[in-house]
Amino acid sequence: MTASTPLLITFSIYLIAMVMIGFLAWRSTKNFDDYILGGRSLGSYVTALSAGASDMSGWLLMGLPGALYLSGLSEAWIAIGLIIGAWCNWRFVAGPLRVYTERTHNALTLPDYFTHRFADHSRILRVLSALVILVFFAVYCASGIVAGARLFESVFGLPYVQALWWGAAATIIYTLIGGFLAVSWTDTVQASLMIFALVLAPVVVVLSNGGVANSLALIEQVDPARLEWIGKGGLVAVVSAIAWGLGYFGQPHILARFMAADNLATIPKARRIGMAWMIACLAGAIAVGFFGIAHYAAHPADAGPVNQNAERVFITLAEQLFNPWIAGVLLSAILAAVMSTLSCQLLVCSSALTEDFYRGFVRKHAGQRELVWVGRLTVLLVALLAIAIARDPESRVLGLVSYAWAGFGAAFGPVVLLSLFWQRMTRNGALAGMVVGALTVILWKYTGSALYEIVPGFIAATVAILIGSLLDREPPHEVQVTHQQVRASLKENGY
Repeated sequence: MTASTPLLITFSIYLIAMVMIGFLAWRSTKNFDDYILGGRSLGSYVTALSAGASDMSGWLLMGLPGALYLSGLSEAWIAIGLIIGAWCNWRFVAGPLRVYTERTHNALTLPDYFTHRFADHSRILRVLSALVILVFFAVYCASGIVAGARLFESVFGLPYVQALWWGAAATIIYTLIGGFLAVSWTDTVQASLMIFALVLAPVVVVLSNGGVANSLALIEQVDPARLEWIGKGGLVAVVSAIAWGLGYFGQPHILARFMAADNLATIPKARRIGMAWMIACLAGAIAVGFFGIAHYAAHPADAGPVNQNAERVFITLAEQLFNPWIAGVLLSAILAAVMSTLSCQLLVCSSALTEDFYRGFVRKHAGQRELVWVGRLTVLLVALLAIAIARDPESRVLGLVSYAWAGFGAAFGPVVLLSLFWQRMTRNGALAGMVVGALTVILWKYTGSALYEIVPGFIAATVAILIGSLLDREPPHEVQVTHQQVRASLKENGY
């Protein structure tokens, strides 16, 4: 299709606004700490919405509704698992990680935190964790670029390869310019736009179907199995879906938001805001995909684009049910979801390359201005790599996200959790957990098992950490003292 004038105007206003925010953040970015973590200055509202927006990528408005459209309610278990996992992450990880990273030489990245948490003078932990970030984030960033390409392809009628570049361009620009502050400030705007779209769209879809009862009747006519909570995959599929929640404990782009909170008191309020936003968005995404089944059962002549690719269901409903101005706002919400996650993923990759490789091994005494410019260059390099991975027009958003999510969840999740709560954990235990978790995810993918690879990966990594630590000598005295001080500080603050 060819984009209408209202769509072009709406998209243009949105994109210009995001780039302007990038330039405003440029003026507040004075050193590398500002570029990577915003100087640890985020309040509750920005922390909450930035964490949420960076989490809920293009899969929220494309991958998840598409899965519901194809399979029905059985796919909703993913959302349930994510809600449980996100709440646990906010409650048990956010506060301790915020305190621990500040106590461990003001760590700016996860590799930096692991290095100082375990007094790893060999720096092997830094290298390994940075490599894990680069490998899995290359895939994760590619998922965002695919989602953006699908949007531009569908709305503007662009060829897929050309749409890749247009979909990625604005995100690269404001991330390159403004760093963490630009990403966090734009996330706040984008999160507001996403929740507006996901509250409005399902209401209009249900009304167009004649109400909830009529919608359910239409879905039953299409396929009664889509009303069942346990689908063809049985309990294995349910466990796999709920297990998505395990991934939260190891996602570097989400954990970075906790590290950037201005103080510990910010976290509880941010948790309440963030969880309310998340539940509303997931409910809306589920409703769009589920009730979209009914809409296209009643209007089969309009279902062509969705039948070709189910991940376009939100895009197609927005174009068909709303006037062009409102449709422009709703479709901008998809772009917002893509940009918010892609931008923070690019920034985390940039921080790993700049802080953990460039400053760690190439230029130990590099100045702040030099580090910021190296960070900007690495944002561009990672973006180009992700675009190369995303060039396959058969790529699916949810498939790419699920693989990267499992990789981070298994490689980093158990290491982060145990490092915060278990004093006896050692450097070698952390190494064993990372290697075993990452390899299990990669190898399990080739077994053809229906069980989501994060489940065996998370279990295997946890066992490896426990065995590796208990067989190793006790951590150095100063490491144990720091752990005790952190736990004492947390206890004083109600953690």
